[in-house]
Amino acid sequence: MLFNSYEFIFAFLPITFFIYFYLNHRRLTQASKGFLAFSSLFFYSWWNIAYLPIILSSMLFNYVIGNSLAKELKSNKHRFSKKSILVFGVVSNVLLLGYFKYMDFFIENINLATGSNFDLLHLALPLAISFFTFQQIAYLVDSYKEETKEYDFLNYAVFVTFFPQLIAGPIVHHKEMMPQFANIRSKVMNYKNIAMGFFIFSIGLFKKVIIADTFAVWATTGFDTATTLNLFEAWATSLSYTFQLYFDFSGYTDMAIGSALLFNIKLPINFNSPYKATNIQDFWRRWHITLSRFLKDYIYIPLGGNREGEFRTYTNLMATFIIGGIWHGAGWTFVFWGFLHGAALVIHRAWSKLGFKLWTWLAWFITFNFLNIAWVFFRAKEWSDALKVLEAMFTLNNVVLPGSLKAKFTFLSQYSIEYGGFAQHLTTGYNETKALLLSILTIMLFILLLKNSMQMLKKFHPNKSTLIFTTLIFTVSILKFNEYSEFLYFRF
Repeated sequence: MLFNSYEFIFAFLPITFFIYFYLNHRRLTQASKGFLAFSSLFFYSWWNIAYLPIILSSMLFNYVIGNSLAKELKSNKHRFSKKSILVFGVVSNVLLLGYFKYMDFFIENINLATGSNFDLLHLALPLAISFFTFQQIAYLVDSYKEETKEYDFLNYAVFVTFFPQLIAGPIVHHKEMMPQFANIRSKVMNYKNIAMGFFIFSIGLFKKVIIADTFAVWATTGFDTATTLNLFEAWATSLSYTFQLYFDFSGYTDMAIGSALLFNIKLPINFNSPYKATNIQDFWRRWHITLSRFLKDYIYIPLGGNREGEFRTYTNLMATFIIGGIWHGAGWTFVFWGFLHGAALVIHRAWSKLGFKLWTWLAWFITFNFLNIAWVFFRAKEWSDALKVLEAMFTLNNVVLPGSLKAKFTFLSQYSIEYGGFAQHLTTGYNETKALLLSILTIMLFILLLKNSMQMLKKFHPNKSTLIFTTLIFTVSILKFNEYSEFLYFRF
């Protein structure tokens, strides 16, 4: 079930909302929790009920391990130390994720390296396994630090399965969520939260349906369909994916935050205008913020962080982001994407240590273009797809200009510049080419000049103009539902 679907918006969400608050109104607190957990598991099972035993087994396992860690362990009564139990729990989670997500990748590389011919397992990747695994690893570590006291499996089930953030985050901590569910005020309908939730949900829906899905057509054509690209087409392809990914994922996050607000639950911010960043460190403080927090708290700092000298700091940065790349997908393109970001952070840190500074506009220009180029590897299904786009982006012997310019710039023909059909591999004609150009320019201006959705939410006031704006973008988005359109991060 997708956030951008009729069944979610007009059936699942309102039914879950009204029954949950009805049960709370009748003071049936345990029943309301149980219903919310059941509804969330139903939401999860909508794609494939075969995934259900996996998430249930994972929840039960981590609940038992977390309970063992949260309780006081006395050495004379237990054979294993808390640290041993933590290591066992974390390794078990990683092995589960590794088996489903990376086993075929591992076999492929074994075959390539040794010349063997082991059969691939062709395992179906369980939905959201990367997200709920990381969330539960964080829970185990927090339990080890005695920062959780969760002895009720139903509470834990609500924490793990809460449907707004179950599939693609934000990645939340137990201490962020459970006090909110326990708050007596959360059990009563809050009309301001309902208005805010509908407002931010509608913005996220518009981002996904109107913006991301529009750019998806050009990105898919450039990466997967076109066999050759000229200079303009290559840059249009890369920028289309850069915008598609941001509006797709931030749109999902807005819808998750909006859905949660209906239930009086505030999820953490996950995006803060990342394409306004003026360096790579600034970008990771703005992009997928809860993942950045996880990588920092549970990988970078345990590796030693910046406490053991510059060389070790650089090594830790590289290791953290290569792991981050692997988490996103089983492929060398993801590993290389992680390596690029790790290397960029190392260079930025060294640059800063030397005291060098750039003009703000130049720092932004370099950062944005680095991100745009790195996303090519993130998107490409194969190395050949990435090289096809990158070679066209940086080769000057494939420049094609609009045919209308030929009469004025005939002299450019001597430099192998051609005229006519300058977007023929991406678009179906003049009007679509015009729409592509206008869309890229407009969205770039929006990203740089307008407030982001979280800033708009902070300034939210439930008045007539807000109602008209929300209703308008919601209606336009609903009218654009015309085909199945999965969120990009469902694949990770």
